[in-house]
Amino acid sequence: MAYWFNVDTRKVETDEDRSQGDHVMGPYATEAEAARALETARDKTEQWEAEDREWEERGSRGWDDRDIED
Repeated sequence: MAYWFNVDTRKVETDEDRSQGDHVMGPYATEAEAARALETARDKTEQWEAEDREWEERGSRGWDDRDIED
């Protein structure tokens, strides 16, 4: 069974009672994972933003075939 997190109601839903539309996140394998959906999304966003900052600080050199090992 899949679990979903409804951002409007802030409740976990299952396939059987899942709301339709863009206001659900998932699917998740467990109810606990679905309940942490917003926290997980925030953590991933922070990670991606940190990676973007690091990329910008290093300076984006663009693609260079010499960076690829044979």
